[in-house]
Amino acid sequence: MKDAILIIDDVSIDRDILEDMLSDEYVIYTAKDGKEALEVMLEHGDEIVAILLDLIMPRMNGYELLEKFNELKISADKPVLIISGENSLESEEKCISLGATDYVRKPFSHTIVRHKVVNMTRGYSQRKGLEHQVAEQMHTIKKRSNNLILLLAGIVETRDVESGTHVKRVQGYTSILAHKLMDKYPSYKLDDEKIRLIVSGSALHDVGKIGIKDAILLKEGKLTEDEFETMKEHTTIGAEFIDSADDVWDTDYFEIIHDIVKYHHEKYDGHGYPEGLKGNDIPISAQIVSIADVFDALINKRCYKEAYDKKVAYRMILDGECGQFNPDLIDCFIESFDDFVALADKMDA
Repeated sequence: MKDAILIIDDVSIDRDILEDMLSDEYVIYTAKDGKEALEVMLEHGDEIVAILLDLIMPRMNGYELLEKFNELKISADKPVLIISGENSLESEEKCISLGATDYVRKPFSHTIVRHKVVNMTRGYSQRKGLEHQVAEQMHTIKKRSNNLILLLAGIVETRDVESGTHVKRVQGYTSILAHKLMDKYPSYKLDDEKIRLIVSGSALHDVGKIGIKDAILLKEGKLTEDEFETMKEHTTIGAEFIDSADDVWDTDYFEIIHDIVKYHHEKYDGHGYPEGLKGNDIPISAQIVSIADVFDALINKRCYKEAYDKKVAYRMILDGECGQFNPDLIDCFIESFDDFVALADKMDA
């Protein structure tokens, strides 16, 4: 299938000349002014690989159309060749500043115009092809990373018999809390893609437990001080494990997973572990997962304790009985508590 070109010129003979010159290799769309060109782009923009644009036209001239293209982002990466009787350097500079790719003055040489169009469209096609390859590779990497996360999370669950659906619940609470934080506090610069990575990565928050002996991991009752110090090592063990496989993850996944695994037991007042980070020195991904993890641990039975009622757990978190959390996240937790309860009830059903 041929690529398409849009020719925009109010002079019909110039449109005809350009169409005759290029129609053997391209599908041609034409417009006699900027407003008509916008309609064509909105309808056929996906097909069009280059735009040939005159400047002096009625209703909407070429400068105005370039500005409109930028505003609407409907020709964002498509090459635009200006073909105009405007011969001043100022006109050329203005067009280039507005996103035009090249400039040809009328009367134009058929050979030069055809050569420029062929080069522009070839370059555009090659670039789009490379972008498609990169997108496919990134999809493959993300899929592989996600599959590896699920595999490792499953291994952790087989070591910790109390985990059960803990990983899935933590992912659910993480999603609820992260979306609330994104909506309520834009300064944290969360977006849907980053939240997706945080939610996925939260499945590995306890991956370091694969390095903790069963005698400690599965011990009934309270750990001794030495045993608790050993248990705390699951954060650094997990981070070292993730770091050792840094070539497996794409960059975004690696940074987020590393931060969650290593820092999800840090506390906002600096009394957490393993490094005693304070405030927003703790990565926001780890802060979010921390609340999700604590809430789930409180409301579910563990070998060392019985389950707390959800409202009791809620009050314990707010009162700081489980350590200090980011006040912004506490606000989000308060507003999201009903959603936490609904998810917990659904997972228990």
